[in-house]
Amino acid sequence: MTALIDQARDVRRRGRWIEDWNPDDPGFWASTGRRVATRNLVVSIVTEHLGFCVWLLWSIAVLNLKSAGFALSVGQTLWLTTLPNLVGAAMRVPYTFAPARFGGRNWTVVSALLLLVPCGLFVYAVHHPELPFWALLLIASATGLGGGNFASSMANITHFYPADRQGLPLGLNAAGGNLGTSVTQLAMPPLIVAAGLAAVGWVWMPLVLVAAAAAYFLMNNLAHASSAYTPREMAASARDPQTVVMSVLYVGTFGSFIGYSFTFGVLIKSQFPHVNGAHVIWLGALAGSLARPLGGWLADRLGGARVTVVTFLLMGAGVAAVAWAAKAGSWPLFLSAFLFVFVATGLGNGSTYKMIPAIFRARALASVPGAARGQVDEAAALASARRTAAAAIGIISAVGAAGGVLIQQTFRISIERTGGITPALLILAGFYVACTALTWAVYLRKVHVGEHRRSLAETGV
Repeated sequence: MTALIDQARDVRRRGRWIEDWNPDDPGFWASTGRRVATRNLVVSIVTEHLGFCVWLLWSIAVLNLKSAGFALSVGQTLWLTTLPNLVGAAMRVPYTFAPARFGGRNWTVVSALLLLVPCGLFVYAVHHPELPFWALLLIASATGLGGGNFASSMANITHFYPADRQGLPLGLNAAGGNLGTSVTQLAMPPLIVAAGLAAVGWVWMPLVLVAAAAAYFLMNNLAHASSAYTPREMAASARDPQTVVMSVLYVGTFGSFIGYSFTFGVLIKSQFPHVNGAHVIWLGALAGSLARPLGGWLADRLGGARVTVVTFLLMGAGVAAVAWAAKAGSWPLFLSAFLFVFVATGLGNGSTYKMIPAIFRARALASVPGAARGQVDEAAALASARRTAAAAIGIISAVGAAGGVLIQQTFRISIERTGGITPALLILAGFYVACTALTWAVYLRKVHVGEHRRSLAETGV
C-alpha cells in the first residue's frame, strides 16, 4: 500500500510541479526564482483579468436589455448585477484553497475554462427574452465564477515571491484583475453596437481558451504550497479579532470599489436619463484600478493604517459631493465626484491589503521574547504569521466582495422607496466615518505597551 501511495505521489509531482522552491534564498532567487515567478505572474494577471471581465459582464449588459426585448424595472436590473457580486464573494473562500489542493497551475487552467460557462449562458439568455426573471438571475449568477479567480490567483502568486518583495507583484496582480472591470465597460458598448448584445458573451471565449492554454504550458505548481494552510486554520482565523476588523475595513474599500463598479451605469441612468452612461462608466473602474498600486506604495512608505484613515475621509467627502451633485442635477459634478470616490477606493484597497500581513507579523514578533530574537523562535513565529495571514486574506477578500452587495442593495432600496440615491449616499458617508474611527481606534491610537505608549502603526502596519 505504501508503495502505491508513493507511486501516486510521484505521478502527481510530474510535469510542471516544482519540488524545491526557496525564493527567500538570494542566490536561488537571482539564478532561477525571479524568472520563474515572473512567468507565472504574467499568466496569472491575464487569467485573473479575464475573470473580472466576465464577472462584470452583466453590469454593461443590463443597460442594453431593453433593446433585446427584456422589460425590467430598475430594481430588477440592480438584482442582475447584485447576484453575480454575491456569488463571486462566496466563491472566494473555496477558491482560496484550490491552488494548495490542486496546484496553482492546474487550478488556473480549470478556473479559466470555467469562465466559458457564464459566457455561453449569457449568449443563450439574450436570444431568449421570454425567459422568466428567476432564470435570468441564475444565468447572471454564473458570472460569479470570475469573481472567485482573484482569491486563487493571489493565494498562488504569494508563494512565488520572497517575503520582502511581495508588495509589487501582488499589487500588479490585483490591479491587473481590477482593470478587467474597466475593460469590460469600455470595450463592450461599441461591440454591442457593431455586433449585437450576444457578442458580449462570445468575445471572451477565445481569449479564455488562450489563457487556459498559456497557464497549461507556462505556469508551475509548487509542492510546498500544498501545505500552505488548512480549513481549520481558516476557521480559527475567522474568529480572530484582527480578521474581523480588517474585514470591515475591506468592505469599506474593495466592497465600495466593486459595488460602485457594478451599479455605476444603473445609477447614471436613473439620475441622468439624458446621459449615455455606457460611454463613461468604465472611467470609474479604471481610476480605482490604477490607484490601487499607488495605495500600496504609499502604505509602504507612510504606513497602511495612516493611508487607510485618509482614504476613508476622502471617500466620505466624495460621496457627500456625489449626493449634492445628484440633488442639484449637475452631471459634470456628479461624474467628477464619483471618479474621486473611485480613486479613493483604489488607494484604500492597496493600503488595507498591505496592512493584513503586517498586522500578523507584528503580533508574532511581539510574542517572541527579546532574548530569542534572531533565533529559531522568531523564524517559527514569522512562519506561523505568514500562514495565519494567508488564511485571513481568503476570508477578508470574500467579506470585502460581499460588502459590494450591501452597497448595491442600499442603492436599490433608496431608489425604490425614495426615487433617488441621496439617502443611500448619506448612509455610506456615515459608514466611512465609522471606518475612519475604527482604523484610528485599533491601529493608530496610542496604547500602553510595556513602559511605552505606541500604536500598531509604529510597528509597520
